Order: sequence, then C-alpha cells, then structure tokens
Amino acid sequence: MKKTVLFLALAIFVFAARANDTEKEKEAIQKVIQTAYVDGLQNLGKLEDIKNGFHPGFNLLGVNGNDMLTKFPIYSWIESFEKRKANNPDGRPEEEKITCKYKSIDVTGNAAMAKIELYQKEKKLFTDYLQLYKFDEGWQIVSKIYYRHE
Repeated sequence: MKKTVLFLALAIFVFAARANDTEKEKEAIQKVIQTAYVDGLQNLGKLEDIKNGFHPGFNLLGVNGNDMLTKFPIYSWIESFEKRKANNPDGRPEEEKITCKYKSIDVTGNAAMAKIELYQKEKKLFTDYLQLYKFDEGWQIVSKIYYRHE
C-alpha cells in the first residue's frame, strides 16, 4: 500500500512538473510570436526582434487564385517590411495597429504549432497557423500558412 501511495505521489509530481514546463514553453512561444510577428512584422516594430524570432529558412506558404502553392521567404518579407517601415519610421499608427488572439498553442518536444487570429479595429483579417522549432537560441517561427477573412 505504501508503495502504491508513493508511486501515485511521484506520478502526480512528474505530471505537474511536465505541465508546468509545457506552460512555460507556451509562454515563450507566445512572446516570440507577439514580439517578432505581431509587434515586429505586422506593426512595423524592430527589425532585430523580427530577425530573432524568425528562422532564416522561414517560408510563408499560400495558395493563389489558380490553386497554386506560393512561397514567400523571410528575406522577401523583411524587404517588404523595410519599405513600409521607411514610410512609417515610428511603426503603424495606434489606430491601425494589428492585434492578436491566441487560439491554441500545441507543443511536442522541440516542435510547436500556434493558431492565432489577427485583427485590425475589431475586424478579423487572418487566421494564421505558425510552426515553430526550439533551437539553442530559443523558439523561432519556421513557417506559416493562413486564411484571409473577407
């Protein structure tokens, strides 16, 4: 009986520790998404934050009107960002800021997927599915697919 109680207590402790670790990882992922993607790329924030949060091999995948898969690498997105930033050096005006709702974050080992929704002035613009890997430097966004809301 004592062994059973001890085993159950140990199992509960291990489960609670893993759940706590998973929550910490989810918080770290949310911070990367918020800093690099929402505040960085979407709201014309700091280029350094974008480069820290996106892996150099990142690709944005989409589907065009002909059902062809399109690929937009991070360096092309950064070029577009730099042009928009030159016109708005202080970032996106407050009334035009993009906000984010985190719908889910799923973590398995060093891989994760986040489902988020982007809004502007309460209007839903996109549902994004971001894939991330955890590297020695921390979590980085490695790919994205999305749905544009009408």
